[in-house]
Amino acid sequence: MKENSNWILLFLILLLSFTLSGFILGGTEPVSGQSEPITAEIRLQDDFYAAVNAEWLATAEIPADSPSIDNFYVLSKEADQIVRDDLAEMLKTGVPEGNSELAEFIRYYTLAMDFDSREAEGVAPLLPYIERIEALKSLDDLNAVLTGDWAVEGMPFPIDYGISADMADATQYALYLAMPGNILPDKSYYGTEIGDQLLAIFAQMQRTLLTMLGKSEAEAAQIVEQGLAFDDRLVTYAQTAEEKSVITAMYNPRSAEDFSASSRYLDLTALLNSLTGGNVPDQVVLTSTAYFDNIDTVVNPDTFEELKNWMILLMTTSMKNYLTEDYRQAASAYSMTLMGTTEISPKDEVAYETASQLYSEVVGLYYGQTYFGEAAKADVTRMVAAMVAVYKNRLLNNTWLSDATKTEAVKKLDTMVLNIGYPDKLPSVYSELLVDDQVSFLENGMQLTKTYIQSMIARLGTTVDRTEWPLAANVINAMYNPLTNSINFPAAILQEPFYSLEQTHSQNYGGIGAVIAHEISHAFDTNGSAYDEYGNLRNWWTEADYAAFNTLTQAMVEEFDDLPYANGTVDGKLTVTENTADAGGLSCALEVVKGLPDGDLEEFFTNWAVIWRSKLSPEMEHLLLAADVHAPAKLRANIQLQNFDEFFDTFDIQEGDGMWRAPEDRVAIW
Repeated sequence: MKENSNWILLFLILLLSFTLSGFILGGTEPVSGQSEPITAEIRLQDDFYAAVNAEWLATAEIPADSPSIDNFYVLSKEADQIVRDDLAEMLKTGVPEGNSELAEFIRYYTLAMDFDSREAEGVAPLLPYIERIEALKSLDDLNAVLTGDWAVEGMPFPIDYGISADMADATQYALYLAMPGNILPDKSYYGTEIGDQLLAIFAQMQRTLLTMLGKSEAEAAQIVEQGLAFDDRLVTYAQTAEEKSVITAMYNPRSAEDFSASSRYLDLTALLNSLTGGNVPDQVVLTSTAYFDNIDTVVNPDTFEELKNWMILLMTTSMKNYLTEDYRQAASAYSMTLMGTTEISPKDEVAYETASQLYSEVVGLYYGQTYFGEAAKADVTRMVAAMVAVYKNRLLNNTWLSDATKTEAVKKLDTMVLNIGYPDKLPSVYSELLVDDQVSFLENGMQLTKTYIQSMIARLGTTVDRTEWPLAANVINAMYNPLTNSINFPAAILQEPFYSLEQTHSQNYGGIGAVIAHEISHAFDTNGSAYDEYGNLRNWWTEADYAAFNTLTQAMVEEFDDLPYANGTVDGKLTVTENTADAGGLSCALEVVKGLPDGDLEEFFTNWAVIWRSKLSPEMEHLLLAADVHAPAKLRANIQLQNFDEFFDTFDIQEGDGMWRAPEDRVAIW
């Protein structure tokens, strides 16, 4: 289920990979739009992004149930509606023959859409899981249930986990362990006025939910108070957004024996045995060490009641999309305030989104096979080949790299896995996700989650499949995965304005061409550069070359650092990986367009600005400035363009214009 198992399903994709857009499931690009009023009189030479997008910025409205609107949001909604329309037809005429996985998803989707049954059941499907937590009277009781399936059922626990390639040997899977997330979205919120306001709203929301679950007001108040106290204990060891952005720091191997000895109070041996079915690996990987080195200060007999009530709070909110409409409405108060929305999404849309999360690749493969044409795939494949060729040429002719480092870099480029459109097959787990029509939507979600988790954990001891897709084909996003050295372009993003057979080559290169090269560039950014051609954490640079690389990336840090935006400033260190990728992507795509017989730089630069058009609520702008590794949209568009001589020549930008940057201040890395 999404909220209960989102770390398991998404943690390593989000934090060990580099996406064009940060919101994988939502389809909403986490970058800020233009805050100040827009008028058509803005000159291209003064504010390129605002001038190009003036009409859209003046007329586009953020939907009441969304914190933003942009191309990612619009295309995501369109893709979802296409699939939902097809599902409605299949419910009448039947599922395409031979597609048993899609048929199973439709059974689950049918349960999600059966709102009458969900209303009749009320909150009853959730109560057994709350009661299981309430039955725990001590840490001994919690340790006892760890010998069973507690950890793999999606039940709350003060340690999160996931399976991904081992950074030291990317051919093998490793078990990653992490501190659970906090209630507030980022450590920087705690101890601030806005953070205190959000916690107050969260507390009131939880008291309401708990009374809906049958608790008295006094009982609800005590549960909330103690649950929040445990969250506060976690904050001490939480990482900042900047710390999380350095993925190499997430690799902290520890022997299973030493990990098990980390706590005097939690039976971590039982946890590992439960997670792995008794096949405990010799070592596990900690994504940070501070929490596990101090876990006894957080989880101990004196804090047990706080821990227990924290787990109850997680359950009450994580199940909101599986119960009644009244419950969902009440359980959305905190997220609405955090994001700055005034309504929640329609229940039928949420039912589809919730049901499709566990079957994401099933839905994606159907979308890709049905709506992604061979002509488009061939054309995009050609563009990818062109981008790779440009990058290789640039590496070979690079003036600040030694031959030894060039050889390793080209090897990495030649070994890169290219995933375009949709995969050839589904992972085997989808043949195991079987729906039980005799139990509730929520119980099915829990059972399916358990099956999914167990299937993922069963990968321990097997060889990593570098060709497996980390993104479903109906997702509006693109991604580089350093642990498999693969770039991924789902079918759904290959649409206008990113790409279209109806757009000119120059427009397409300003859109998907720059995106393709952006993802390639992630292999050579401040994080990706630490991994070799097979995804191993290995230094393949000479000492002098890496020093030169650090000097160049520091210039990128300084270019963005402290830029004012939306009542805040940009963190240059937090955003350096994405800014480096944007710069490399735009540079390589520009070189291709300059070599085209019909290349048009005006169209190229203009479409680059178009793809980033965006509007966000003030609350979302605040959140993304604090925690997002991407720079705000307007800055992604404008600042990067100011690094290219061709941009100034094309639009006759002179000193004194708003878009002017002196030649000596222009940053170029790749």
